[in-house]
Amino acid sequence: MKEIPDHLRQGLDLLFVGFNPSLRSGETGHHYANPNNRFWKIIHEAGLTNRRYRAEEDGELLEHGIGFTNIVPRPTKTAAEITKEEYRLGAEALRDKIACYRPKVVCYVGKGVYEQLSGRKGMDWGKQDEPVVPGVIDFVAPSSSGLVRMPLAEIVSIYAQLKALI
Repeated sequence: MKEIPDHLRQGLDLLFVGFNPSLRSGETGHHYANPNNRFWKIIHEAGLTNRRYRAEEDGELLEHGIGFTNIVPRPTKTAAEITKEEYRLGAEALRDKIACYRPKVVCYVGKGVYEQLSGRKGMDWGKQDEPVVPGVIDFVAPSSSGLVRMPLAEIVSIYAQLKALI
C-alpha cells in the first residue's frame, strides 16, 4: 500500500489534515477516497467548493487554495491501527509542513488529529484560541468518516464556519 501524495503549496487558504489515508485512498492515491467517507459532500454543502468534487479530483483543489495532508502517511483500515511512534513522528513532520507552507487556516478533520499534534484535550469544535504554529489559524472539525454518529447537518454547519476564516 503506497502513501498518497500531499497537495501542498505556498499561499493556501485552507489545509485539511486527516488522521491517515484509508486503504481505498492507498489503493487509488487520492485523499478521502473511501466511498463511506462523506468529506466531499460535507465541504460542498458547507460552501467551501462550488461543486461536489470527487476524490480523483483532489489535486485540482490546489487551484482554489485548498490543500491536503495527513498526520500519518501510512494507509490503514482504521485510525486505531496507528502506533504512538507514528503519531509522534507524524506530528513533527506535520508541524514542519505547516510552518513551511503557512496556510491561512488548518482544518483538522477529527479532534484526535489535533490532540495528537497539539497534546491538548477537550477542545471545542471550530477555531482554536492558541495555534500550534503561530500566525496560522487552527480549526477542529468532526471526522468525515461514515462511522461518525453526529448528524450530517451538524457536521456541515461546523465546516461552514471555515468560510468566514478564509
